[in-house]
Amino acid sequence: MSNLNKIIQIAQETILIEQEAIANLVNLIDQEFAQAVNYIYQSKGRVVISGIGKSANIATKIVATLNSTGTPAIFMHAADAIHGDLGTIQKDDTVICISKSGNTPEIKVLVPLIKSGGNKLIAITSNRDSFLGQEADFVLHAYAQKEACPNNLAPTTSTTAQLVIGDALAVSLLRLKEFTSNDFAKYHPGGALGKRLYLRVADLVSKNEKPQVTEDATIQEVIVEISNKRLGVTAVVNNSKKVLGIITDGDLRRMLAKTTDFSNLTAKDIMTASPKIVESNMMAIDALEILENNDITQLLVADKNEYSGVVHLHDLIKEGII
Repeated sequence: MSNLNKIIQIAQETILIEQEAIANLVNLIDQEFAQAVNYIYQSKGRVVISGIGKSANIATKIVATLNSTGTPAIFMHAADAIHGDLGTIQKDDTVICISKSGNTPEIKVLVPLIKSGGNKLIAITSNRDSFLGQEADFVLHAYAQKEACPNNLAPTTSTTAQLVIGDALAVSLLRLKEFTSNDFAKYHPGGALGKRLYLRVADLVSKNEKPQVTEDATIQEVIVEISNKRLGVTAVVNNSKKVLGIITDGDLRRMLAKTTDFSNLTAKDIMTASPKIVESNMMAIDALEILENNDITQLLVADKNEYSGVVHLHDLIKEGII
């Protein structure tokens, strides 16, 4: 067997081992899981998640997922907790400890300290019969029969199982809280995902120039307007600012291909009537769909028949929508 084929086989075996473990987790979601989720849902405090080693890495990811979906959470490293960071835990907080074995020295020291503070303790562990499993108020059983590592040592399947249980916890809370796409946007204002949910055409138009000419404008005036405003387009409007048409730099090139004498031509002669127009309150992502479906790069914006400006494909790229 060649090295390439061997690599493919190893990767497939790894995925199948972890796939089997994840599929088995469905059978481990029980009343105790539901009670733990419900307790967090009704709690007034935060969720403090702790772990050590690779479980600590999983803990930080679950913290991030909870925070981004409306459940306040914070990470506390198990080793640091017993050296001063235990003060992270406040009166109404719920503590989640993540450990495959549930019997690491740090966990055995940390758990009694958490219990003495009166905080509810939730375990995410592969071993229900461990010290952590026995001491916890709720156990979320992240069972992994074996690691994908051929030596059954490197945390692979076990950390994947922990992560999936954490996702199940976060999504359950999200659904109970009726967390909407608008709520999601509030927690992701700077990211592309959030912008897709809250950014409107008005937010883009306000940053752009507003190219416009009248229908009797000369071709020279049209060229100057398009050049000065640097959007590759100008609207053609009447005295009431109602959009009559659009002229793009492509229209100018096509005109020049047909004639070299444009001294008698006006904007009305080369404009495209009835252009694509959107309102400023439209979501930016919807404007992008119109651009893509019509294979164009600019849209004119008008509100109540009055021209407002231009939204360009480059605006959407700059904002990370694409």
